[in-house]
Amino acid sequence: MMERRKIDILCVQETRWKGSKARNIGRGYKLFYHGVNGRRNGVGVILKEEYARGVLEVRRVSDRVIALKLVREGVMVNVISAYAPQVGCEMEEKEEFWSVLDEVVESVPARERVVIGADFNGHVGEGNKGDEEVMGRRCNLKEVRDCKVITGESVARQHRMVVCRMTLEDKRRRAKGGKV
Repeated sequence: MMERRKIDILCVQETRWKGSKARNIGRGYKLFYHGVNGRRNGVGVILKEEYARGVLEVRRVSDRVIALKLVREGVMVNVISAYAPQVGCEMEEKEEFWSVLDEVVESVPARERVVIGADFNGHVGEGNKGDEEVMGRRCNLKEVRDCKVITGESVARQHRMVVCRMTLEDKRRRAKGGKV
């Protein structure tokens, strides 16, 4: 599916895979994942091999958060896959998740990019007035070319794949003489 849809990076949640591994999964893709219990939670990131070669760091924070730091064409990118607790979970578990996610995002230096692919177990659409500024980082909006839900590619019955096409550019200005 990733090959057919020309997807280079895919964040997956609710994988229910136990363990912490990185492995080639065929067709030029590599999976990084983390899960504690084979019956619930679990997160991962699947990268096209050319992106996987640029991975500098993998942080398996919890069975709900994994973060990969990679360099791609001179741009440092932090890809975070997260899976928020659903409605029936205890408030303590929800607060812990948001605290951990905040720590991970805040740990990224300002000059580096952050891309979060997550199942926040939230609801978006017409009924969510007043949340417009929360549902996207406006500072990098020019880099987002297209974002849409792919209805025919559900990973699980209640989940839909969201695809975002982005252009990553090194925005540092070149000094005289061509050096960065």
